Amino acid sequence: MAVETQDGNWPSPKFYFAVRFGSPPREASFQEVSGLDVEEQAIEYSHGDRKQFSTMNMPGINKMGNITLKKGIFVNDNNFWNWYDAIKMNTIKRETITTQLLDETGSPAMTWILNNAWPTKMTTTNMKAEANEVAIETLELSHEGLTVKDG
Repeated sequence: MAVETQDGNWPSPKFYFAVRFGSPPREASFQEVSGLDVEEQAIEYSHGDRKQFSTMNMPGINKMGNITLKKGIFVNDNNFWNWYDAIKMNTIKRETITTQLLDETGSPAMTWILNNAWPTKMTTTNMKAEANEVAIETLELSHEGLTVKDG
């Protein structure tokens, strides 16, 4: 039976992260960040003539979904509602949003940068008399590009 040795290299936990937005960058505390994904849509390309006709799949349009941020509601903290309220016809205040997964020392292990992000949806908490949970608001963002880098 072979004995495995551990090299000390472990996957990063997902609960230690930081989110910064705006210029100058301001840090905001969030309970959850989701939707940091991209998808390459495949298109079918046909080529050749009737005698030698074939098809192949090629990369098509790059598709990025909306990002969802969830955070607790604090007294006198309407920053995201104010940002959402600033959206008017043909006027959108776009921000750079940086999310960093942190290691045990608090240093960035991985960074996701959203370019020209703006709020598309705000959802406030549901209210329930017999609940004992924290009030959560949800901010959904659209963006024009996602950059991923180490550290």
